[in-house]
Amino acid sequence: MSDAVTRSFPLFPLGIVALPTETVPLHIFEHRYRTMIERCLQAEPGSAGREFGIVWLSDEELKPVGCACAVEQVLERMDDGRLNILARGVRPFRLLERQDDLPYPAGVVEFLGEPHEEPDPDVAQAARELYRELVLQATDREIDASELDEMDAYRMAATVEFTVDAKQELLELRSENARLRLLALLIRAAIERLDLLERAQVRALSNGKVRFA
Repeated sequence: MSDAVTRSFPLFPLGIVALPTETVPLHIFEHRYRTMIERCLQAEPGSAGREFGIVWLSDEELKPVGCACAVEQVLERMDDGRLNILARGVRPFRLLERQDDLPYPAGVVEFLGEPHEEPDPDVAQAARELYRELVLQATDREIDASELDEMDAYRMAATVEFTVDAKQELLELRSENARLRLLALLIRAAIERLDLLERAQVRALSNGKVRFA
């Protein structure tokens, strides 16, 4: 179910997981990664040449599935060559092979497509309603229905601080229905944590003895 296999794709192993549509601020300081980002910046805006791959380097391994990200903006260039940039997640890929013949980490990657499936409207509605509730509780913002209807699982998940394990699981799923089901579970757990936090804060204000960590 792959769209394409690409050689010499720049890789950025990090302790984070990026999702498609997610905005990722990055501080680029190592020479090899500065070289990599400068290469991306030389490509035409909107082209695949602007992309590099963020791959989660966990304590155990370099994960096999990462997210291609495009450099959207250079926020700051420092005199010593360091960069602050904004990147945006574009599409998932599978790392097939590492390459050591470039001045920065790279590899052979397979960009991942998805099998055809009929959307499950009940699953989508459940996830979106939970997301609406979470945003309202966390920010007091009421999301417009038309805006919510346009959000897929990635777009919703990209705005919530989930754990790297949860984000990696979402990234690796090759079904939107499956992502929405998992997202609903993650959001429901987040809402429950918010409820616990609010109750703990009320008790702490009342007697000074309750701490929530």
